[in-house]
Amino acid sequence: MHLFERDEPSTRWISVVFLQGDEAEELLDLIDREGPISAIYRLSDHDDGDATVEAALEAGYVYDKVPAGSTDHTIEPFGSPYALTYSDTFGYVSLLRRYEPAPEPSRAVHAPFEPLADPATNALRAPTVPSGARSRASHAVAL
Repeated sequence: MHLFERDEPSTRWISVVFLQGDEAEELLDLIDREGPISAIYRLSDHDDGDATVEAALEAGYVYDKVPAGSTDHTIEPFGSPYALTYSDTFGYVSLLRRYEPAPEPSRAVHAPFEPLADPATNALRAPTVPSGARSRASHAVAL
């Protein structure tokens, strides 16, 4: 059983599994008998974590929103990372998962740490200003 912990909006979705024709019939019958949540649980077994993400990225199965046509049923359960779309008319079932790309590394340059207290005396000292840097403290602003 899967625990669904989040219901945060996501900007991207990846395809976990897409079944159509005879492969989808069993799931469409399951949806009719037990509801779409049962189908989500069953199809989530196809989610192999990072391998699923890599396969979807390589194949181009990444979407800005859940892809759905006018005859599709779309279910996004509260707290679930998954969305289910299915169509009885066209005989397919699709499970997608929220995808949040890793943030790009920061290019910020950090200044070296300089303690504000002298380690020998524990007395506070004024921070040094790098040469060439101007202090804004001497500039007044009239409002």
